[in-house]
Amino acid sequence: MNKLARFDWLTLLLYIVLVGIGFINIYSALYNANDNSIALSYMEKQVFSFGLGVALILIIQFFDTRFFERYASILYLFSIFSLLGLWVFGTEVSGAQSWYSIGGFSLQPSEFAKVAVALALAKHLGDFNTQIERKKDYIGAFILLGVPGILTLLQPDAGTALVLFGFFFVLHAEGLPSFFLIGLVSFFVLFILTLVVGVYWALTTVILLGVVYIALQTKRKRKKAVFPAFVAMLFFGGFTYASSYIFEEIFEQRHRDRFNILLGKEVDSQGIGYNINQSGIAIGSGRFSGKGFLEGTQTKGGFVPEQQTDYIYTTVGEEWGFVGSFVVLVLFIALILRIVRLAYKQKTTFARVYCLGFACTLFIHVAINLGMVVGLVPTIGIPLPLMSYGGSSLLAFSIFLGIYLRITYQRIA
Repeated sequence: MNKLARFDWLTLLLYIVLVGIGFINIYSALYNANDNSIALSYMEKQVFSFGLGVALILIIQFFDTRFFERYASILYLFSIFSLLGLWVFGTEVSGAQSWYSIGGFSLQPSEFAKVAVALALAKHLGDFNTQIERKKDYIGAFILLGVPGILTLLQPDAGTALVLFGFFFVLHAEGLPSFFLIGLVSFFVLFILTLVVGVYWALTTVILLGVVYIALQTKRKRKKAVFPAFVAMLFFGGFTYASSYIFEEIFEQRHRDRFNILLGKEVDSQGIGYNINQSGIAIGSGRFSGKGFLEGTQTKGGFVPEQQTDYIYTTVGEEWGFVGSFVVLVLFIALILRIVRLAYKQKTTFARVYCLGFACTLFIHVAINLGMVVGLVPTIGIPLPLMSYGGSSLLAFSIFLGIYLRITYQRIA
């Protein structure tokens, strides 16, 4: 195969197109006909981040893939120390101590931690060069995900923690037993159920389901399944009480308010629910073909806070309508499916797991960000990859992409 043909040009093209669409909409979100200095300042920083990202992608292509595999553990440890250092040297932004301020620039280490975790997980599973089969294989993987996940959750940065815990999907694809994934989903459902109906009714539901399951296993003479079911019932019952405690005592008021609004327990279109309400208005006003570039009234009126970052998709919806929104969604789907397709053509477990980790990170970012914009999930501060304003996010995804491109070029079958 020709060396140039082996390079994944399609993925690189999708990356450039999405970043380009991001530029257009960031500029539009910040544009002011009377004084456009703010928009130009933001664009200058974003273009600089893109240029640096492209340079890093090019530099990475000169490294052998074994370099990333060999030093994955060191990069992971460095990312852990960078997260720990936030407690001493970090700067608080929007209620989370997640940033380092260096000169006139801010750096969010949790964005780069995603790349380090993907590399560390790929190395961990690559050392076995097979699917997860032994307990120690996935216990080690749990630790790799759990440490940075907990550190980011304590900042608090629930968005990044959710992305990191989303790597369980990669573990599942690599042989992690289904009951782990079912358990993770069950915890989420139980958490939401507790918020909706209260501790008493949620606990009653857990007990009833447990009793029914134990009765069925006893009737089928599967006595070995009774004790684990009883333990699970106690565990889920304890989690019900823990969910209430976490929500009331650990979550900040702004987080509680967002959940309550999402679940319909409160209505506050002018307060904490303002973003979601205005987001819906902006997207809906775009209708089929949109109002046109720089013509969005909601966007120009500044009705959607932080529209250039987490809510950039509202600019797409208002100014480019359903057509533009659909095109962006198709581009992301094409990018994710392309990465997954090439992941399963890799020669090694390390290469396959890293590529799946990249695809998983993109998927969770896109799914949650779009869910925030349309009001399906509470606002938790996850940017739209490649499109939202933010140097740390764009650089991290550029590095993610650069390593992926090198891996697929060197290891593809």
